[in-house]
Amino acid sequence: MKKLTRDNIDNIKPYEPGKPIDDVKRELGLSEIIKLASNENPLGVSPLALKAMEKSLADVYRYPDGNNYCLRRKLAQRFKVDIDNIIIGNGSNEIIELSVKTFLYEHEQVITSSPDFLIFKLATLQEAGKVIEVPLDNFYCNLDKIYEAINEKTKIIFLSNPNNPVGTYIEEGKLKNFIDKVSEDVIIFLDEAYCEFAKNISEYPKSLKYLSKPNIIICRTFSKAYGLSGLRLGYGIANKSLIQAMNKARQPFNVNMLAQVAGEAALDDDDFLNKTIETTEAGKIYIYNELNELGLDYVPSATNFILINVKRDADEVFKRLLKMGIIIRSMNAYKLNNWIRVTIGTQEENRTFIDSLRKIIKGD
Repeated sequence: MKKLTRDNIDNIKPYEPGKPIDDVKRELGLSEIIKLASNENPLGVSPLALKAMEKSLADVYRYPDGNNYCLRRKLAQRFKVDIDNIIIGNGSNEIIELSVKTFLYEHEQVITSSPDFLIFKLATLQEAGKVIEVPLDNFYCNLDKIYEAINEKTKIIFLSNPNNPVGTYIEEGKLKNFIDKVSEDVIIFLDEAYCEFAKNISEYPKSLKYLSKPNIIICRTFSKAYGLSGLRLGYGIANKSLIQAMNKARQPFNVNMLAQVAGEAALDDDDFLNKTIETTEAGKIYIYNELNELGLDYVPSATNFILINVKRDADEVFKRLLKMGIIIRSMNAYKLNNWIRVTIGTQEENRTFIDSLRKIIKGD
């Protein structure tokens, strides 16, 4: 038979999401599961978003607004930008994919940190681009080395800020200097999926100020702080010409009706957002203190997750916690073989995780 698959697709290792709760219950015969693997919101969904979706359920026989007008208008008002500076995606993943599909030729390259969000690499390889990975410097983005890696084939630089899976962030001054140095022929893509958790950090960049640049794309999501992971809703903010080009590559009706109305309502629910951030900060302090007691190293996080050095094979810790009914992420896929990533949950979930981890560390 003629070979049907493109070579670049053959060589891709698919992204592995966190294990679903129902799968773990079925496989291990457990009735209660705590999932701390995918950085979801432990408080659930914004009450205002739930009400908006309930109100719209009877209309799902209609196609959604293909232009996502109302949600774009709401975001434009919030961020004080023009509506044409915004594109809505089926999760922030689609914004990443659209940027590669729209702007990257096959012979061109993207640069990203290592480790960083795996979708940057996967989206590039799917379009037959080349990925240059620059190692983090003590878990922080090394902008100097990224700048040195730029060449005539560089088209996009992906920066997650804060970084996923590490949790560190790029400071305002360093990001400004980097943006000022990089040629405007190179797109700088700022993935700010966790920005809401970093907003009270004085040195965290106010990236919207860079929208006057023609080569900046800012990407954000409703999946984390807003608790809408299951609806797949993200958005990009950029120069109008970039957004216009990306819309040409975007599928019609790419975002469903319920996601659009939920996103609008969630933006109005400041009480839910503030409670989410407060819960995260309290949980973070508790887990830090407990890890210090256990003598385990961790990376201070600007997000709703913590990277922890368990000082043994991460896959083994993952499996043992799984048998105890707790789903976390092993970082072996990121070549951090002794590290796990844990989402900050409710206080009860955090205590259960720490108690279980203590048993593993102490050899019980």
